[in-house]
Amino acid sequence: MDTQIITAAKPLMASARPRKPAPFLPMSRAEMDALGWDECDIVLVTGDAYVDHPSFGMAIIGRLLEAQGFRVGIIAQPDWHSAEPFKALGKPRVFFGVTGGNMDSMVNRYTADRRIRSDDAYTAGGEGGKRPDRCTIVYAQRCREAFKDVPVVLGGIEASLRRIAHYDYWSDKVRRSVLADAKADLLLYGNAERAVVEVAQRLAAGEAPRELDDIRGVALFRRVPEGYSELHADDLDSADEGATRQKGATVIRLPALEQVEQDKEAYARASRVLHRESNPGNARPLVQRHGDRDLWLNPPPIPLTSEEMDAVYDLPYARAPHPSYGEAKIPAWDMIKFSVTIMRGCFGGCTFCSITEHEGRIIQNRSEGSILREIEMIRDKTPGFTGVISDIGGPTANMYRMACKDPKVEAACRRPSCVFPEICPNLNTSHDDLIRLYRKVRETKGIKKVMVASGVRYDLAVESPEYIKELVTHHVGGYLKIAPEHTERGPLDKMMKPGIGAYNKFKRMFDDAAEKAGKKYYLIPYFIAAHPGTTDEDMMNLALWLKKNRYRADQVQTFLPSPMATATAMYHTGVNPLRGVRHGGSDKVEAIKGLRQRRLHKAFLRYHDPDNWPVLREALIEMGRRDLIGSQPHHLVPAHQPPGTGKAAGTRRPVRPGAKAQKFTTKGVRLMK
Repeated sequence: MDTQIITAAKPLMASARPRKPAPFLPMSRAEMDALGWDECDIVLVTGDAYVDHPSFGMAIIGRLLEAQGFRVGIIAQPDWHSAEPFKALGKPRVFFGVTGGNMDSMVNRYTADRRIRSDDAYTAGGEGGKRPDRCTIVYAQRCREAFKDVPVVLGGIEASLRRIAHYDYWSDKVRRSVLADAKADLLLYGNAERAVVEVAQRLAAGEAPRELDDIRGVALFRRVPEGYSELHADDLDSADEGATRQKGATVIRLPALEQVEQDKEAYARASRVLHRESNPGNARPLVQRHGDRDLWLNPPPIPLTSEEMDAVYDLPYARAPHPSYGEAKIPAWDMIKFSVTIMRGCFGGCTFCSITEHEGRIIQNRSEGSILREIEMIRDKTPGFTGVISDIGGPTANMYRMACKDPKVEAACRRPSCVFPEICPNLNTSHDDLIRLYRKVRETKGIKKVMVASGVRYDLAVESPEYIKELVTHHVGGYLKIAPEHTERGPLDKMMKPGIGAYNKFKRMFDDAAEKAGKKYYLIPYFIAAHPGTTDEDMMNLALWLKKNRYRADQVQTFLPSPMATATAMYHTGVNPLRGVRHGGSDKVEAIKGLRQRRLHKAFLRYHDPDNWPVLREALIEMGRRDLIGSQPHHLVPAHQPPGTGKAAGTRRPVRPGAKAQKFTTKGVRLMK
């Protein structure tokens, strides 16, 4: 395969074999019997409850494979303590497909402070604990135990973001590719519709998993074929980083598992190269040594066209949870059942976010007709619908139909973001298509209100005053949440986010539009505490900005190092992979790792909470900022402490009698432990 040239992809539905769809994909032998099936061709195992709706990845994959003529069954949230539940539907004829669900199982289960969450939005009744940690690994191993000769194929976001050696925040170590731990045959990363269809067809035709090494978006263990030239990104003494372009078949060798385990700069180099090789137009295959084997990653899948996106969303979903759940509530379903996804992907490149690593930077759009058909279906078939569409958007609210003005430039581009450090002049930022879509949706019979709950990219929105007017006049309900994330240039540069000036401009335009519309609407800004590259002074200045602007955050977000994110590489390595990485020439980044340090930064975001005042006073004194302690308007925290408050300070570990008080260091601040 010449991986350096994108050819026209085979249409996704070219081999579709229409058959009467199942009311729900079967979850039991009784349902299989009712359908007249003696076996399943494919059994999909998922960490989520089964909701047959296109907001749930396993439903999309299941219905897509059904449209290709395969008999597909679902095993949802099985008891993983033995292989027996994985035999519930019998032996699949073609393969097991395994996913952790719509979220990484560790992110789903644990908070940013590594505390266990008490609930799970993707489980009936919202009950936590219905899936194991790193469930993709556990499920795959149980599938292998159940039927050892059946191929096991991994997919979904957990597998996608753990496809190479990666830092795992919860174990605080570098783990090998999930493909190795799961002992699976193949891993499909990203939005895998194209790959899963081809994998299913070729396995069904008798090919072995190891022969499917020419499919985009596939990772597997294989040797580097003869005829390939290797570019050594694993040479940390070279500034080239494997970026050289040359004719012929080439593969880029990432630093090996053992290398990234021992050398943090090697880990940062691997992260940098992986993100650079993410454009389907120019990405080359990657290879990473794992012990005595090579892990091979083919270039990313070719994005779906609008026609293909429509076909995916027009599949015959039941648009409801499986009947076996009865009246039990599934919180994630309740949240999205009246919402509509209009696009995929994000070209923002925010370093703390994993959307780009999974869905890619090229926006994939649905047509107006497909979106309107789904809205009519919600109106006519979803119980409890009152005429309000709860959200119309995607990873972002306002990137619909935005793309590079020149396809050739897009295919050659290697920038990690189209909007940082400023909006690329080659990017079409027109909101006209989105405005037209909003108006058509509002005109749909039976639709009373259409909300925009997806995050608005405000640096794009300010390019279109007409969009802001449309948004404020018709699609906001009291307040709008947006995410400037910080006010200070240091952390913003590490996040690849625009300066606070862009937010201020958007707020002026938002407030003006609200006043002209006769509305009293408010912006709710989101901020991140403890992001790599953030100092105590940065957090103090953010707190002062919040106080000046009279914002009091009820809930705040502490940076969570999710697998494969660029900011996670910064957190783990102390190196900035946004710049060149090599021994003796890397840009250093400080990370906030200690729990107490992270809590201090979080406390700055909640400067108004009396429980945080003792910690903040102590920090301000150590920073030489006693001038911010007092009862005047310019003060950040008061000098007095109301009785019964100050609980945050009370979380400190008591000092044993006679023992010396220990100290820990935040960013230039020393506090008593």
